[in-house]
Amino acid sequence: MSLTIWCNAKFSEADTQLLIEGTRGHNLVFSAQASTSVLDAGKPDPDLPKADIAFGQPEVGQCLACSKLKWVEVTTAGYTLYDTPEFREGFRARGAIFSNVSDVFADPCAQHVLAMMLAFGRRLLPSYRDQLTDQSWHYAKRRYDSRLLTGQTVLMLGFGAIGRRLAALLAPFGLTVIAVRRQTRSEPGVRIIPEEHLSTALAQADHVVNILPDNASTRNYVNARRLACFKPGARFYNVGRGTTVDERALLEALQSGRIGEAYLDVFETEPLPASHPLWTTPNCYVTPHTAGGRHDQDTAIVKHFLKNLAAFQEKAEMVDRVV
Repeated sequence: MSLTIWCNAKFSEADTQLLIEGTRGHNLVFSAQASTSVLDAGKPDPDLPKADIAFGQPEVGQCLACSKLKWVEVTTAGYTLYDTPEFREGFRARGAIFSNVSDVFADPCAQHVLAMMLAFGRRLLPSYRDQLTDQSWHYAKRRYDSRLLTGQTVLMLGFGAIGRRLAALLAPFGLTVIAVRRQTRSEPGVRIIPEEHLSTALAQADHVVNILPDNASTRNYVNARRLACFKPGARFYNVGRGTTVDERALLEALQSGRIGEAYLDVFETEPLPASHPLWTTPNCYVTPHTAGGRHDQDTAIVKHFLKNLAAFQEKAEMVDRVV
């Protein structure tokens, strides 16, 4: 069956050719408003109502209005604009499918968090700072401040594709891994807890990893009240969304020592303003929303879509299906 596939993602020449070859036999339509950034929200497009499938970042309201549209796959792991009762119920009511590409970004994000855990534990960042400044030789301090991950406790806020991959990477270190999420079904090697047990878990955790998406229920989720429950000196990591953290409360927790160190990849305002105190807080480390980065990102996104396209045609299980 020939399908009309609309796309507003702008890929490299090689990845565009991969998409063209993979959709041969279908009608592939590129939007005139295509964007090279997977994070750019789409605008209404006159070609979308003709499509059976949308790939990229189609405008939310138009997706709901296009009754012909059977499946939307966004080119991101996050899908805040689409994460509303109106969108979910609208798509379910007409049997349409919505998917993201979490699987593409799970490994990079998980490896990024693991890298920072190891860097914190082995005191690599302070040593690098010494190399860049006064070249001081803090032998005893660095040696005896070093810690092993072995035997420590990690708490994940949210547990999806990134959380599962991080849990697998952490398995050889012999940590206790806990995760809080709405669905408390069991997961191998991870203790899933309901939100009402979060305060107790925060008091036990050496590492708290925030992987929460941005939606109405998660904004400022990591707030002053929850930060006060942290084990003193615990380390905090955010590779979810910046809006899920009260940055002022986090700064106060870092300055008071309640939080030992923080690694932040996402922020409420991006780019993070140069004057923001998180840049200069000594126990806070910043990366510019690159935790999900990989050199073959767009190739992986196209391959993800083509794999799901085959499953869609065969009415088989699709990867990263949300609705």
